[in-house]
Amino acid sequence: MLTIHTADEGGAVAVEGARVVGVGPLADLEQRFPAARLRRWPGVLGPARVHEGPLPDAPSPRERIHAVLKTGAVAVLEQYANTPELRAAAARNDVAVLPRTHTPALRETARADLAVFDETGTCIATVCGGRLVHRRR
Repeated sequence: MLTIHTADEGGAVAVEGARVVGVGPLADLEQRFPAARLRRWPGVLGPARVHEGPLPDAPSPRERIHAVLKTGAVAVLEQYANTPELRAAAARNDVAVLPRTHTPALRETARADLAVFDETGTCIATVCGGRLVHRRR
């Protein structure tokens, strides 16, 4: 489903499947994709993060990966996803396991990894590979 994500600052990202199909002002994307579903988020929309440290403590590998998603990150460093169980949990959730960090960016044709943060830096929503995987209520 084609979805346009937008936030308070007015920028927007159009997502279809697992890919970004447009980035820019909301009005431009609404004109380009008139049939798209619109998701409005309070806060600032930007690229999802890379979790650069040890994974949060939790009772299971799945819950450790979910804790990372709740921070707005959709990638972890392989040195911290160092067990088969953690790598499997990451794979099941489309969380990338990277050999080193990189600077995330939102651009057309890239994987749809984005996050929305409030004024305190708390993650409101995380989209990983085009799927909404975390939403703060």
